[in-house]
Amino acid sequence: MTSSRYPTTLYLSAPEMIRLVQRKGLSACIAGIAARIEREFLRWNDFDKSARVAAYSDVGVIELMPIADASQFAFKYVNGHPTNHRHGLPTVMAFGVLADVATGAPRLLSELTLTTAIRTAAMSTVAARALARPQSRVMALIGNGAQSEFQAIAFRDLVGIRELRLFDIDAAASARLANNLVGQRLQVRICGSTADAVRGADIVTTVTADKANAAILTPDMIEPGMHINAVGGDCPGKTELDHRVLDNASVFVEFEPQSRIEGEIQQMPADFAVTEFWRVLAGQRPGRASTPEVTVFDSVGFALEDFAALQYLREVATEFGMGEVIELVPQPVDPKNLFGLLHATNESIDDFELVDTHLQPVC
Repeated sequence: MTSSRYPTTLYLSAPEMIRLVQRKGLSACIAGIAARIEREFLRWNDFDKSARVAAYSDVGVIELMPIADASQFAFKYVNGHPTNHRHGLPTVMAFGVLADVATGAPRLLSELTLTTAIRTAAMSTVAARALARPQSRVMALIGNGAQSEFQAIAFRDLVGIRELRLFDIDAAASARLANNLVGQRLQVRICGSTADAVRGADIVTTVTADKANAAILTPDMIEPGMHINAVGGDCPGKTELDHRVLDNASVFVEFEPQSRIEGEIQQMPADFAVTEFWRVLAGQRPGRASTPEVTVFDSVGFALEDFAALQYLREVATEFGMGEVIELVPQPVDPKNLFGLLHATNESIDDFELVDTHLQPVC
């Protein structure tokens, strides 16, 4: 039999994650992760931070996103391949791990594809609550792909958005989004262009997928007091805003060394002034300074947000008794004799049978 001194790992599969979100409720999950993000950002200096490690290709990117505090290490594996729909695959696929810093033992292995959409929407609302004008009620949502429903519901619940203007170069995507939002207490209008969608909007959220240096928002579209969530630009060579929009706005980022490489500010000189968003939450820097000011949250996604999401998921899974306990790590009787596992006698393993490629107790 295995020794109780060895750690076990809680596994949240994609089907189990769907059940977890259904049971807790999507709105509750968004709010819970948003609260956890704020909590962790206020501990900014407690974390060992680094820009993500990325492997770029002509068609996309595969990344590892690590971060740790004194007790927990986390990482996320995530890709971004905008043409994946041609192969019947999501643009973004992800999983993540939480481990103990003291021992390196993995404690949680979780799907993060669905979770990334939830935590991205949660982070957008955390930023908007600090940077957008109070009483913002109208949002333009440019790019109506897989992230868009989550953004819409998050902004409805946590910011107070009541009217959505939608635009996507793929009209079918906007139609699908509008259909999915029926009954969601939002006034939804499909627009014929980006300019039409953003006219009169309090908040503009861009969530486009194409890997290109695009200028989806240009200075002529920007009105005094707008807040812009630029979410789609998240790797070198991929932007959404004309650089002149940044020139005339106050720009906030997650982790500046990463954003300089991957964000909208990759277009700008190295000395272009930005504010790391944690400083706003901590009261060290102002957010919106005046009603007519234009603010931009240059969101590329940072590992601390995934750390927060993984912590939240573990709490909810424990609350509901969900997930599967797996032996992700070999468990020799003698931890110095890993080789001995390959030479175990039948008698030493007769309490186990091989099921689905891993050992399970015989009942």
